[in-house]
Amino acid sequence: MELQNTVKEALNALYHHPDDSIRLQADRWLQDFQRTLDAWQVADNLLHDSSSNLETLIFCSQTLKSKVQRDFEELPSEAFRPLRDSLNSLLKTFSKGPPKVRTQISLAVAALAVHVPAEDWGGGGIVIWLRDEINTDHEVIPSFLELLKVLPEEIFNYKIAARPDRRRQFEKELAAAIEVALSILTACLKINEFKEQVLEAFASWLRLRHRIPPSTLASHPLVLESLSSLNSDFLSEASVNVISELIHYSAARNLDGISVQMPLIQVLVPQVMNLKAQLRDPEKDEEDLKAIARLFADLGDSYVELIATGSNDSMMIVHALLEVTSHPEYDIASMTFNFWHNLQISLIERDSYLLLGTEASIEAERNRRLQLFRPSYESLLSLVSFRVQFPLDYTDLSKEDQKDFKQSRYAVADVLIDAALVLGGEVTLKILYMKLVEAVNSCLNVESSDWRPAEAALYCIRAISDYVSYAEAEVMPQIMSLLPKLPNQPQLLHTVCLTVGAYSKWLDTAPNGISFVPSVIEVLVNGMSMSEDSAAAASLAFRHICDDCGKKLCGSLDHLFQIYQRAVVGEGIFKFSADDSLHVVEALSMVITELPSDQAKKALEALCMPAVIQLQEIINQGPEVLGQKPSREVTVHIDRLANIFRHVNHPEAVADAIHRLWPILKAIFDIRAWDTRTMESLCRACKHAVRTSKSFMGITVGAMLEEIQGLYQKHHQSCFLYLSSEVIKIFGSDPSCANYLKSLIESLFSHTTCLLPRIQDFTSRPDIADDCFLLASRCIRYCPQIFFPSAIFSPLVDCSMIGVTVQHREASNSILSFLSDIFDLGNSSLGKQYTSIRDSVIVPRGSTLTRILIALLTGALPSSRLETVMYALLALSRAYGVKTIEWAKESVSLIPSTAVTDMEKSRFLHALSNAASGAKLDIITIPIEELSEVCRRNRTVLEIVQGVLKPLEMNI
Repeated sequence: MELQNTVKEALNALYHHPDDSIRLQADRWLQDFQRTLDAWQVADNLLHDSSSNLETLIFCSQTLKSKVQRDFEELPSEAFRPLRDSLNSLLKTFSKGPPKVRTQISLAVAALAVHVPAEDWGGGGIVIWLRDEINTDHEVIPSFLELLKVLPEEIFNYKIAARPDRRRQFEKELAAAIEVALSILTACLKINEFKEQVLEAFASWLRLRHRIPPSTLASHPLVLESLSSLNSDFLSEASVNVISELIHYSAARNLDGISVQMPLIQVLVPQVMNLKAQLRDPEKDEEDLKAIARLFADLGDSYVELIATGSNDSMMIVHALLEVTSHPEYDIASMTFNFWHNLQISLIERDSYLLLGTEASIEAERNRRLQLFRPSYESLLSLVSFRVQFPLDYTDLSKEDQKDFKQSRYAVADVLIDAALVLGGEVTLKILYMKLVEAVNSCLNVESSDWRPAEAALYCIRAISDYVSYAEAEVMPQIMSLLPKLPNQPQLLHTVCLTVGAYSKWLDTAPNGISFVPSVIEVLVNGMSMSEDSAAAASLAFRHICDDCGKKLCGSLDHLFQIYQRAVVGEGIFKFSADDSLHVVEALSMVITELPSDQAKKALEALCMPAVIQLQEIINQGPEVLGQKPSREVTVHIDRLANIFRHVNHPEAVADAIHRLWPILKAIFDIRAWDTRTMESLCRACKHAVRTSKSFMGITVGAMLEEIQGLYQKHHQSCFLYLSSEVIKIFGSDPSCANYLKSLIESLFSHTTCLLPRIQDFTSRPDIADDCFLLASRCIRYCPQIFFPSAIFSPLVDCSMIGVTVQHREASNSILSFLSDIFDLGNSSLGKQYTSIRDSVIVPRGSTLTRILIALLTGALPSSRLETVMYALLALSRAYGVKTIEWAKESVSLIPSTAVTDMEKSRFLHALSNAASGAKLDIITIPIEELSEVCRRNRTVLEIVQGVLKPLEMNI
């Protein structure tokens, strides 16, 4: 009683106390209480207490539900029947409400049924028990109908801590009881007030796919009742749910399947088709219209293969779907978008026609279908293209509404692509061009000037750019001629710039495409000056043009440099951000790539000059000024150099540039080594220089590595490790670098292992751990001849065993990948010769490593990492075969059989044995995943398993 009163007081504080700290304290206490053994009895008592208020009833019903779901194993086996009887009593008590409480109790009973086999339930299982309870007391029908609804839904509720075997068995039990369930629902259908509940429960049982013959369903009273609702003035939501489920139920992916489902299809389709006229009824309620549209969309999605054959009946469904697409409400029209996409796939892809046999037959049928559906997709273009037009009040919309509008434009763009795939890019372009011409005429009319239709038409033309031939010579020249004539409205100019960028390959390839480049570049320069959005679009388009038309722009380099100077030095009125200016840097870099080597060297020097001058000015002001500058004032120039080194593909010229710039970069390294942001920017620039220059950079790379090797000892910047891994990739196999690289990695790794002696250190510096083990994996791949014989290999494995349980995703994945690479060493011709060294380190630690990996699998890491952990464990099994099985047997034998049964352990070990003998992955993974699921099924089991495996202690 004292505890019950405390619960009531805590709930009162939670909901009514004015002090936030008291409410938070009450919430924490209640959460802790729900995990106790006493919560069973207290929650049950308060639910049976007629004086409990609504807040108490809701909390206690939720508590009891979660206890049954997660903690049923806490109870002794003899507690099942008293618990079932108590829940049954509560179902009857709350039959008429409150609904929230009734739902929680229903879910608790359903969870109990998942845990307890039908033979232990009594009376042939829960469905028969439920039928008998309803027969004895009609007053409780609402509660038991809700229970009947949630039962099939709970099969796949993984909050219920049931073992996989038991979950599968429960599904079979429900499948065997489906006729009893439908007979209960049919009997309750006669009571008018329960019709909605009955049909909702029926929809739920239909989700147990293909358990009832379609011919039986076609004439079933529950189906006929749902269909009859379609003809009434009141469109029942439950009926619509049932019909929707029936449509999905009767979906088939091949002709044999369709013939089996045909009795049901022939009943459903005419009834739904009768609703078509209601789509145009102005009196119809919007929710009803959404329900009707949903049914048509379901027809399209479920029968798409049947519709693609192009029969007369199929075309009627297509016309109805066009009717839905034409609805002015976007939420209704967009329900069909998925159908148009799937139909396009069915019409285009060769797999849809394989049964026809010969290539000639396939091609003939494909062409027939494409011709048949051409008018539908032409209509579709007109029905969706207007939806991308900006609303008049766009600037007044909330940020959320503006975001929704942009998302709707993306969705329409996808539909336009579907149309282009069916109609062909050129045909689609012509249709959209006619809309553009009409819109431009309106836009240039002084009296009725409106930029929005022109912007919408251009947006659509841009969307299909990938599907228009580079040789198109009829429409594209006219579009390119129109672009400079359009008004300088910011949003219109933004789309004009993006359209130019989208057709950059056409400008390069089309016979007269390059003649338009000067005029469109002027348009882009205009865009750079108009607004931040148009400047961002213009800089990106400028990059695309320079990338695709680089060779043809080499003669215009002086003009391009003028644009570049204005972009990076800040002269003029360009309005893009520093990040957008990088597109202009990349653009010039791509043009310089097309120059001959001697010209490229000079051009590269000129390209670097603005950034170099700015950095040199900062350095000339002395170390104190350089050290105190805000990071952004330094990194903006370094980032530009990084992009130049990345995109100017002249290795020797870049190597020469980085050699000349090294004194500047070294000064920044020396003075700002404490500043993570500057060091990351600087290392990124060096990384791109190394990638581009490769062996040409040999003179400078030694000085660079010597610099970071010394600085790492003091400042521990993880980017130094990342830069080193790039050097290893390029120079790792070069024998002349072997001694230097050995010294480098031993220095970096030995210092890192000192930085990470405990799991807490991994948690506080996951970036160091991540980059350290990425570097180690690079060493395994590119210089195993240096890495494995070195003194650092063994300490690094020990370090990985300490840190592999770190919760940081990237760090954990890097460590696991490192271990997997070690185990997989024998798979590479380069690594095979070092397996004996590997074995001398791994085998003595094999038992501990296996135990740690099993601990990770069973809960030490989140289930989202399961795939990476499983790969490491399977790699270990493949590398060490029988030894791994013995190590794994030692580990799983520690887990009590109350947590994991002997059968579950045996399946897991058998899967590892199969992995060791080279079995296919799909055979192996299920038992391993199921062991993971069993060990994570609730907090108690998780704690038991981790408590015996002790992964944090095992690594010492």
